[in-house]
Order: sequence, then structure tokens, then C-alpha cells
Amino acid sequence: MNDLSIAKHILKEKCLTLAIVKNGNVIFTSTERGIQPLFTIVNGSADQLIDSSVADKVTGKAAALLYKHAGIRELYTNVISEKAVGVLENTPVLFDYDLSVPYIKNRNQSGMCPVESMSSEIDNIGDLMAGISDFLERTRR
Repeated sequence: MNDLSIAKHILKEKCLTLAIVKNGNVIFTSTERGIQPLFTIVNGSADQLIDSSVADKVTGKAAALLYKHAGIRELYTNVISEKAVGVLENTPVLFDYDLSVPYIKNRNQSGMCPVESMSSEIDNIGDLMAGISDFLERTRR
């Protein structure tokens, strides 16, 4: 099994939201929803993500920018936003998905996800990291 197949398999088998595999080893998994788990690993140990394979349940623009910045090799996602496709289509990241949607919805499905909204006009990784950090800090209160 290649790295992406392993990541996809454990994503589904263990009902995860995120699985990252590199050189046949599972280096990160999460059951948490939202951007928090990906932000945490990119912020803390992005170097280990270089050339990794990722299976993600939902990928919006912010996640796509983080994956691009981290230098992942390939991505499979169940759902991807059109802006995320736009970020990834001109990169070396190989990606596949089940469903493309105009945007990622918020948790109660009443509108756009706040991180998707915040990232819609951001292309700079520094600005994105600061914006996500602020968002996560506000939601912890």
C-alpha cells in the first residue's frame, strides 16, 4: 500500500477527520473537526509534512494553503471548496476528491465556514497563520 492509500484507509476505518502518512508511517491523525488539528501540526512541526500524503475529510482554502506551504506530496479529501481547488491546481500537490463545492459551510450549515470566509481574500501564509490563530483564540473563550 502506498502512503495515500494508507492515509485514506485509516481515515475511513477509524472515522478520522485527518490522517497524514509519510514513508509508510502514520505521523498524525485527528478526530477533531475544523482547522485546529492541521494548524497545530503545521505551526509546530511543518518540516515533517514535506512529501507526506494526506487524507482529509473536508478541505477549504485555508487548509489548501497550509498544505501547499507545508510541501505535502498528495492529498485526498472527501469534500473540497472551489477556492481550495484553485490553490492546489497550480502546485506540485497531486490531489483527488469526491465532491467539489462552492464553499465550505459552517457547522450548522447556515452559511460559509468562518475560516473559509476569512481566508477567501488571503494568499500570504503569514497573514493566514495570523488569521487562523486569532480565530482559534476567539473560539476558545
